[in-house]
Amino acid sequence: MKLLVDIGNTRVKWALWTGKDFQFAGVVAHGDFSAAAWQELPAADSAWAASVASAQLNDRLADAARERFGLTVRFVRSSAEACGVRSAYAQPERLGVDRFLALVAAHAQAREPTIVASCGTALTLDALAADGMHLGGLIAASPHLALAALRGGTANLGAAAAGRIVEIADNTADAMESGAWLAAVALIERFVEQAAKRFGGMPALVLTGGGATRLGELLAIPHRIDAELVLRGLAVMADNGG
Repeated sequence: MKLLVDIGNTRVKWALWTGKDFQFAGVVAHGDFSAAAWQELPAADSAWAASVASAQLNDRLADAARERFGLTVRFVRSSAEACGVRSAYAQPERLGVDRFLALVAAHAQAREPTIVASCGTALTLDALAADGMHLGGLIAASPHLALAALRGGTANLGAAAAGRIVEIADNTADAMESGAWLAAVALIERFVEQAAKRFGGMPALVLTGGGATRLGELLAIPHRIDAELVLRGLAVMADNGG
């Protein structure tokens, strides 16, 4: 089995990949991660990771893999081409590895025009053609980050409580919550619309990240949710030797 680890901006997620499915999945916040988190895992024969976090956290994870399994972690990087996906970036290493692996997973699952929308700390959008060509994407603040910026950057909004999501709000809490989430929804729907013009038809839409479920409840266009898209892409890379 392969140990797969997705180190995001705030959390560390992992699972053992059998070649067919994930087992012994787990997740902790950055500050809570140590080798003890893997104490109950069975032995793995290799370790693969994707990280958008600090070098210090990467080093902690590498030390934990050596301590617990006696393995050296292979950190996957974005590249110009891998597993049928070709990056639109002139400097492909600048495309976040989480975005690249999500595209790898989406392409492995279905050879069709696809939009991947990931809502975590950031909201990222990427367009992928049926032949694996990445058209490019967008990066915006996620609703969580937008709300934190509003509370931290404005004198009168910092104390606002969490609100409801409504189309037209009549109080500050609802206005903030609705503005942050509906802005994300509008950006996704616009991105899909523009990509459809490039593709000559409506693409599939895949949502991932911690905010995927809530976004899905608000979107008016068909979509599916895959919370483990980055890990699935990492599994494809690991099965193909990176």
